[in-house]
Amino acid sequence: MSGGSFRAARWLRSDGWQRSFLLFVALILAGVGAVSPVQAASEDSGWHEFSGTWTAAGSRRDIGLGGDRRASVADYSGSLMLYGSSRPALGFRAEAVVLNDSATGLTGRAVWTDDTDNHVYSELRGETTSAGNRIVGTFVGGSGRYKGATGTYEFSWRFLLENEDGVVQGQSMGLSGKVRFLSTPDEPGAGTSKP
Repeated sequence: MSGGSFRAARWLRSDGWQRSFLLFVALILAGVGAVSPVQAASEDSGWHEFSGTWTAAGSRRDIGLGGDRRASVADYSGSLMLYGSSRPALGFRAEAVVLNDSATGLTGRAVWTDDTDNHVYSELRGETTSAGNRIVGTFVGGSGRYKGATGTYEFSWRFLLENEDGVVQGQSMGLSGKVRFLSTPDEPGAGTSKP
């Protein structure tokens, strides 16, 4: 190979490497740019996705309805810790009142209260199957920065303690959902609730 050809081949190799590197950088930047609008669209939609753990204790009163059918009324109070980058808040005090009928399922109401005394309200519905129980919460409003809350969440519940006096304690498993809030111009921070 002549000296000129060698220099040209060397230049092509280094230029080829430079082109490959520039192409790689361009693809990375294009990929970052492509992700950003998706994240912005998710934030612009107003939905806050979350997962978490709800632990609670309370009291339950049971009655027999003939045969194997039973009904109970219970009230629970505890804490709810949420995870996820768009969660509405880190934690809540969570209270629920529940009526459970072994034949027709569970119905109840829940109130989540944050550290600034704002509330999120939800209706609970559930059923027990051979695979376990499944409870679905439907957000029906809120106060303060949670005004107009809509969305759903779901979980299953396991009791950790049940005694003869009706004292119960338990925790959620697989709690996840999404919520959106009504944002009003005269409420600073409405619709934005991430601490």
